[in-house]
Amino acid sequence: MTHRTRPPARICPNCDGFAAAAITLGGRDRNGHLRTITAHCPACHGTGTARRSPVREGARV
Repeated sequence: MTHRTRPPARICPNCDGFAAAAITLGGRDRNGHLRTITAHCPACHGTGTARRSPVREGARV
C-alpha cells in the first residue's frame, strides 16, 4: 500500500525560508553580551512559508 504524501511547503520568495534574523545593535551590555534584536520577514511574518493561493478550476486567462 502506498502512503499519501503531503505536497512540500512553499518557501517564502522574499526571505527564501530564513524568516528571522538577529541583528546586533552595536556595543555590549554590562555583562559583556551583544545587544541584539530579532527582525522578521514582513511578507511571511516569520514563518518562512508562503500562503497557498486557491486555484480556480475552469478559470480562463
